[in-house]
Amino acid sequence: MPIFVRYHFAGGEHYGLLEGEERVERLTGTPFDGYRTTGESIPLSEIRILPPCRPSKVIAIGLNYRDHAREFNLEVPKEPLIFMKPASAVIGHREPIRAPTMSRQVDFEAELGVVIGRTCRRVTREKARDYILGYTCVNDVTARDLQKRDGQWTRAKSFDTFCPIGPFLVTNIDPGDLAVQSYLNGELRQSSRTRELIFPVEELVCFISRIMTLVPGDIISTGTPSGVGPMVPGATIEVQVEQVGRLINTVVEEEGSEAS
Repeated sequence: MPIFVRYHFAGGEHYGLLEGEERVERLTGTPFDGYRTTGESIPLSEIRILPPCRPSKVIAIGLNYRDHAREFNLEVPKEPLIFMKPASAVIGHREPIRAPTMSRQVDFEAELGVVIGRTCRRVTREKARDYILGYTCVNDVTARDLQKRDGQWTRAKSFDTFCPIGPFLVTNIDPGDLAVQSYLNGELRQSSRTRELIFPVEELVCFISRIMTLVPGDIISTGTPSGVGPMVPGATIEVQVEQVGRLINTVVEEEGSEAS
């Protein structure tokens, strides 16, 4: 089960393979276009982990757990409810989430992220996994008050830093029954399993690829369980997905803007 790490070290960006829990082996090339091992091993403590890929777009799914739909008193959708987060919202493990001053409620949402490995257009459900490189953790950060105010979700989902991803890109796992959890300041807030998804990973790839072309590095964020809630500056939020990793970010106040 190769686990890829994208990282910054000695003035450059690299991909590596995670070795145990403490070291990374540097690669030449990328997981998307072919890579070779170098034999050069670096302590994990000496690198800065970056988002595991550079998505051209993040396609997120709303209300994809039945308990989350009940949480907001909404009907279970008959087909995937999709929206998008811009690439400018993406940050990595341990990078700060900036709470915008125009919002009074910034929520966490723990999700399994699907990383596309091959250009994908009009793919069948049966062939969907052939186009998936691997999986990562995603926090679909949301300005909940703005989401309710606007009706549509673009502003609420798109602030800079509102899409933490990482820390790793994990391949060759079955996404059908993984635990998805969030911890706010060390306290468990969300806990479910991907078997509870209304629309599973393969169906999402099929559905979305009938609408838009997915390219290597694009991410599908598969939806969040019940238990979402607000974060305030100073809080630490952790998204944990079984076999995938634990994504940790802190919340800070946005600088240089005024409240609306």
